[in-house]
Amino acid sequence: MIIYNVTCNVHETIHDEWVKWMRSEHIPAMLDTGKFHKALMTKVLVKEPMGGITYSIQYTAQNKQLLERYYRENASELREQSARFGDKVVSFRTELEVISEQ
Repeated sequence: MIIYNVTCNVHETIHDEWVKWMRSEHIPAMLDTGKFHKALMTKVLVKEPMGGITYSIQYTAQNKQLLERYYRENASELREQSARFGDKVVSFRTELEVISEQ
């Protein structure tokens, strides 16, 4: 299994709107691609020196091939949708391979 992790630092001025958008629109759209079978949204409890509120959203794909298909077929369009928040959201992405789950 592969976890596609997106970490987002969100400015306080758009926080509530962003969380609502993530939960009601963006995460469902990611799952609707058929590339991921679950999503977990978590709040990072460590305070960032730069301020803001940080979240980690983890999308689970069955394999690397599905994640690569997401990049080719869906990533550009779905990332464009977040442009409405401008520089009030800073994101970085990480790919993780699940070694064991107990």
